[in-house]
Amino acid sequence: MAVPTLRLVPLNDVPADPHGRFVLYWMTACRRATFNPALDHAINLAVANRRPLLVIEALGTRYRWACDRFHRFVLDGMTDNQRAFASTPATYACWLGRGERDEGAADFASVAQQAVAVVLDDAPAGFQRPLNRALAARCTMQVVAVDGNGVMPLRAATELKQRAVDYRRVVQRSIAPHLLQMPAEKPFAGVSLPALDWLPTFAADPATCDLAALPIDHTVGPVALRGGTTAARAHLSTFMASRYARYDRGRNDVEDSAASGLSPWLHFGHLSTHEVCSAVFSKEHWSIDHIIERKVTGSKEGWWGMSAPGEALLDQLLVWRELGFHFCHHVPDHTSYEGLPAWARTTLGCHAADPRPHRYDLAELAAAQTHDAVWNAAQTQLVREGVMHNYLRMLWAKKVLEWSASPAAALAVLIELNNRYALDGRDPNSYTGIMWTLGRFDRPWAPERAIFGSIRYMSSDSARRKLDLDDYLARYAAAPQTSFL
Repeated sequence: MAVPTLRLVPLNDVPADPHGRFVLYWMTACRRATFNPALDHAINLAVANRRPLLVIEALGTRYRWACDRFHRFVLDGMTDNQRAFASTPATYACWLGRGERDEGAADFASVAQQAVAVVLDDAPAGFQRPLNRALAARCTMQVVAVDGNGVMPLRAATELKQRAVDYRRVVQRSIAPHLLQMPAEKPFAGVSLPALDWLPTFAADPATCDLAALPIDHTVGPVALRGGTTAARAHLSTFMASRYARYDRGRNDVEDSAASGLSPWLHFGHLSTHEVCSAVFSKEHWSIDHIIERKVTGSKEGWWGMSAPGEALLDQLLVWRELGFHFCHHVPDHTSYEGLPAWARTTLGCHAADPRPHRYDLAELAAAQTHDAVWNAAQTQLVREGVMHNYLRMLWAKKVLEWSASPAAALAVLIELNNRYALDGRDPNSYTGIMWTLGRFDRPWAPERAIFGSIRYMSSDSARRKLDLDDYLARYAAAPQTSFL
């Protein structure tokens, strides 16, 4: 299956090496064997060059916030992928970092120097793009990064959009051809490749990896959720069968919430937005004919021509989620306080000296030791389970702004807590969600308040009135045990 040019990011201008032994796909972000444009492109290169395909899934230890929680989730996915690729003509191997200073560089180079061409994953947040540049610098053959982040390629919108309604218009105007260029559900169907009777010496078995032996944070432990495409699909299937019909009106409920809960698997690339869209389209008996001639409205309801739950889910998935990727793509320094809209920085600056009736440091917040039972419960859920209820996550962030010495200090604390404990931390959606707390993708709100200025305000008292929280508060009453090394 041909991969759209908009998704291909050449990292050098070197041709493929006709003497190479195989095509190498170094998998680091789209960790799946299906609905994966990078895998599709690697297969195409292997077929065109009549060479085997070697897929190496890599997991290092030197990324910030590396811990047992995230490693366990990725290792689960590696075990799934090991099984999935076993029935294909590709050769699959795992590379597991051990904490070396130049971690993985020599291993990568030793394999890449034998390749016809190298395929990498493109992702706009965190270490991925600097890593790709460093890896490409070690190659003397063609290196291409492939954008498998969402349904809309990152380069489809050439200007930064500051509001969801503006990005929604881009989606409505442009998405139809991208829906006709879906990555392959069964990428190896009808594909014949030469066999590769070789594995690199570093190939590891993810099922036997000893987390305790790795130089990562062992104080943030694994959670009950299992990583990998198998668990992701099971979760998606359960959601579609039992909660999807209530999604538009019930996703903010605390008890028996209709939220999809898919973000951990989307973040780690175990599940593709294309696959979620396909599930929605199938459920709705929907075809692209519904939107081919549809007028661009910017409205979040009614444009898709499907049920209210479908409209709401696609707006979250294709507008709000992909807006985060769009923002991080266009703003490399997307975690910076200076990147907030001018109006937000102005109003927060005007109230920076306002008295804070309550102040908490990072350790107190991590341990859920505040006066606010609702906030403590949300933080406890995050530490215990690696996830947090959607609505309470917004409140959680707003209270940190209220309790911090300055807005910039609040941003730093929010990034630390989120990225340390949340399975979907370090994700473009995490960063834009946190930035929303401080005014990004929002507008000024009246009345102007102490500390917040004209930033949207939320309170725990209001949450108690809106939501049935009694069982939730009882379930997460005990503060988590945390430690900052």
